[in-house]
Amino acid sequence: MSIVAVLLASESCSRKTNFLTSTEVPAAQGDVKVTKSSNNNFEIKISIMHLAEPDRLKPPKETYLVWMETENNLTKNLGQIESSSGFLSKKLKASFKTVTPFNPVKVFITAEDETNIQYPRGIVVLSTGNF
Repeated sequence: MSIVAVLLASESCSRKTNFLTSTEVPAAQGDVKVTKSSNNNFEIKISIMHLAEPDRLKPPKETYLVWMETENNLTKNLGQIESSSGFLSKKLKASFKTVTPFNPVKVFITAEDETNIQYPRGIVVLSTGNF
């Protein structure tokens, strides 16, 4: 198989979508890239800019959590958004990366008071449409 065919095959298993404009944090922008691996797992990469610190929200929150909805209508907590310098950098940039065996159909981010929760309780600050 040629290198071009391998690259095209790997890209065909990849989906990328932007987050919808948020009413809670309207300046926030970002995208989600989902790539299916050869072992049928899904790698999720998120990049976000202009996301305000969660303690600046009304009401203030402790953290941002990433969630996904699966093709089986399950909601999964994927983890907490962090940045390389403190919670968010001075430029308010953040990224997130994880691998899951579940096929995501939607990804969203909530502002929460706790990190170890099974279901979203807080405000949805960013969301994709369905992939």
